Amino acid sequence: MVWNIEGKTVLITGGNSGIGKATATELARHGAEVTITARNRPHGTAAAREIGAATGAQIGVGHLDLASLDSVRAFAKDYSSNHESLHVLINNAGVMTGRRRLTVDGYEWTFAVNHLGPFLLTNLLTDLLVSSAPARIITVSSEIQRSAKGELDFDDLQMQRGYSPSRAYAVSKRANILFTVELDRRLRSSGVSARAVHPGVVATSFGRDPESPRWMGAMTVMLKPFLRSPARGAGTSVYLATAADDALSRGIYWSDEAPIDPSPATLDEHTAARLWDESQKLVGLAG
Repeated sequence: MVWNIEGKTVLITGGNSGIGKATATELARHGAEVTITARNRPHGTAAAREIGAATGAQIGVGHLDLASLDSVRAFAKDYSSNHESLHVLINNAGVMTGRRRLTVDGYEWTFAVNHLGPFLLTNLLTDLLVSSAPARIITVSSEIQRSAKGELDFDDLQMQRGYSPSRAYAVSKRANILFTVELDRRLRSSGVSARAVHPGVVATSFGRDPESPRWMGAMTVMLKPFLRSPARGAGTSVYLATAADDALSRGIYWSDEAPIDPSPATLDEHTAARLWDESQKLVGLAG
């Protein structure tokens, strides 16, 4: 079967602004049936309306707070109950907090939102993806993953020691690629491909949340004229969602619509498998 995104069902987390919204807009223009998620219901509804007005498409919207495992479970149950297929899942939503804080489940916020939430969501939607195969899972990582020195500290994934906002973000982005490596290994025989992307440094509202580091918000404002637009940042996710199957075989990690090599530590299959096992325990999934 030749891959064609037209008529395919697409789910994009954090699709109410920035890269996610730009990705949703472009895939809707390609004829995909797009659903976006948002933490804030009114913001999600407004974004869906704007995307629909720009593309002439009907955009679905769902409430999803990746900082709450109960919210992830509720959303996944609702989505699965109301959709017969899911061809493309884009784990786009991400966060960087200005101080160490815990989610309602007791996990470090950045690691929970950027890794544990998407990990649980993907697992809960895997049956739907497999039944819809061929299907694709695209997870937005970042080149900041290269700054996460050494191996993942499995004895301190919640960063009770040596916490800093940038370190927590880098570790979570490394986890995104390790997750993708193990996910692709597990699902490729079922016709589901997993890929990770670096969108570039993009001019979005990222870093201007009250909980984001002040320096990051200030830097984003100062550098905005030199940063990528959200549309350009969305380019690689859009490419991987629309490209022919043989194009995806060229690599696991992508930027600027081409495969690139991530840090070697992210390709270690033993580490990827161990992170999977630890993540299962943390989110309460059976092994």
